[in-house]
Amino acid sequence: MVEAKTKKKTTKKKTSKSKASKKLVIVESPSKAKTIEKYLGSTYQVVASIGHVRDLPKSTLGVDVEQDYQPKYINIRGKGPVIKDLKKAAKAAKQVYLASDPDREGEAIAWHLQHILDLDPKQANRVVFNEITKDTVKNAFKEPRTINQDLVDAQQARRIIDRLVGYSISPVLWKTVKRGLSAGRVQSVALGLIIARERQIQAFQPEEYWTLDSEFKKAKAKFKANFYGFDGKKQPLPDNAAVQSVLGKIDQSKPFEVTEVKAKERKRQPQPPFTTSTMQQAANTQLKFRTRKTMMTAQQLYEGINLGRGLGQVGLITYMRTDSTRLSSLAKNAAAQYIHDEWGEEYSRHKPVAGTPQEGAQDAHEAIRPTDVTKTPASIKDKLTPDQFKLYSLIWSRFVASLMTPEVLDTLAVTVEQNGVLFHANGSKTKFPGFTKAYPAAKEKDNLLPDLAEGDQISLAKTDPEQHFTMPPARYSEAALIKALEENGVGRPSTYAPTLDTIQRRNYVRVDARKFVPTELGEIVQNIVEDKFPDITDTKFTAQVEHSLDEIEVGDKKWVPVVDEFYKPFSKEVASAEETLEKITMHDELAGMDCEVCGAPMVVKMGRYGKFYACSRFPDCRNTKAIVQEIGITCPKCGKGQVVERKTKRGRKFYGCSRYPDCDFVSWDKPKDPNAESQSAEEKEAATSK
Repeated sequence: MVEAKTKKKTTKKKTSKSKASKKLVIVESPSKAKTIEKYLGSTYQVVASIGHVRDLPKSTLGVDVEQDYQPKYINIRGKGPVIKDLKKAAKAAKQVYLASDPDREGEAIAWHLQHILDLDPKQANRVVFNEITKDTVKNAFKEPRTINQDLVDAQQARRIIDRLVGYSISPVLWKTVKRGLSAGRVQSVALGLIIARERQIQAFQPEEYWTLDSEFKKAKAKFKANFYGFDGKKQPLPDNAAVQSVLGKIDQSKPFEVTEVKAKERKRQPQPPFTTSTMQQAANTQLKFRTRKTMMTAQQLYEGINLGRGLGQVGLITYMRTDSTRLSSLAKNAAAQYIHDEWGEEYSRHKPVAGTPQEGAQDAHEAIRPTDVTKTPASIKDKLTPDQFKLYSLIWSRFVASLMTPEVLDTLAVTVEQNGVLFHANGSKTKFPGFTKAYPAAKEKDNLLPDLAEGDQISLAKTDPEQHFTMPPARYSEAALIKALEENGVGRPSTYAPTLDTIQRRNYVRVDARKFVPTELGEIVQNIVEDKFPDITDTKFTAQVEHSLDEIEVGDKKWVPVVDEFYKPFSKEVASAEETLEKITMHDELAGMDCEVCGAPMVVKMGRYGKFYACSRFPDCRNTKAIVQEIGITCPKCGKGQVVERKTKRGRKFYGCSRYPDCDFVSWDKPKDPNAESQSAEEKEAATSK
């Protein structure tokens, strides 16, 4: 009996020892943890910190400006249970690895975890990888390093500067305009660009001009040409009189002569693979994705998708926050092999290299690309959501195309003339598709001209003079604004999405036809910031701050002097603004109706979830009313109310009865008008009988 008991105890001890010998890996998200744990095996336990665990406090500045801007970090509220679990797991683990994302923010998360878990800063426990694939992850764990303090300091400097700006300017805006407003370094530049563009549009004076497009015939073949000028010189058409002058010189009874035919070969080079900003721009213009949606979907593709078929969770793209267009040798070689096999050697820029290239697969500053080029979008479509499929297709196509040969076009430039009046026609035809085999969206449409030779006689079939007016510059779309910020050196890959989100949530801009339009509130805030804090809205100054942060990252500068150089003049501007600014009164927009409770005029207010009607006598009268849009259909349930369009708190559109809560009709789908349907049926029946 005694022996049996002793044996049982020994078994228990062994189990406990086995558990304690596991190595702990901490990442940011559960989906990333799930993918990595599958690759590392049973000797590792992978857990998620669910993002940041420490930050500056929300209730105070959290930066000691008298003591070298030392930050006062606190554990983020609500993260107590997560931190408790992490500490428990770290205590039981044989070794702790910090595997957050391979950028400044990821390095800062690892640094905060190191502090919270009381890990030795000299220990090599930081693991980074640019893609979540089996070989890359396993190789990364063979070469752990210590935390890069320069990366941490660069992120820390950004966080502190942005906190000093936000927590200094915001109270000034609260005193002068209203509570709840904010201003930020990148945010103010973005808003400034939008408002400057709006001012250009308002100041724009349209100018009249005309075009004279004509159709010519050679035998049965027709082609279009545009008026160019007289006697070899280009001539604008400012008004109808100029058009009539041209038409007066043309003799309708005589043919035109082909005086010049230039045939050339033109090559179109593929674009480089995506950086964060070019991916956001392409997704916005081609897929109609908002920036936030693009980054959320890219995050899912990076962290891993369950592909089934024994593959399980697989990371499909490399890290999605990058400003590099570099590609590793392994990625280039794999793509070259795929292109050779799929389309032939004439389509590939590079010849596949036998064996494994010398350069490793891991490169922290690579472009966004698929982790495995053989996983074509079509082959895994059934495992992806529609949004994931669209974005993955875009990334895959752009990457493969970037390593392919140019598209070759045969072009033809033709000049036709009669009585000194010149018309030009341009045609093109694809000679060799090149990279457009992989990226059909980039293909130019053929514009064919008939076979023409110098001296050919052709007839004028018709002329089509048309009046135009010059147009003002277009308002910024998300894609155009990101491009402008990048060109000005403002912000970094991780900042664009939250910046655009903030200026919309603060009601500084609204979106109309997918373009940004500044609101009255946005203009008031920007005018204050431009007047009292000119450096904050200056693109060159903000770009210089970004450059200084980059210098901190590579160890060329220390973070405290950079923050000090910024804050000393800025703090004087804040003090001056607090003394000189006066209260600004914003006038509410009249709703055009009276309050049902007290009879005072109703006004339009902006709330957390959008606009609503409120009594102008608030707070004496607290009557409010939702702004709803009738769709011209009677409620199918009660037959008395009108169907109105509403939105959920998350902004999703739905339809309900105007008599709610007396009638509880609700539908996600837009109801059909039964009268219109019956009318359509009658029309069909009438058409059939005829």
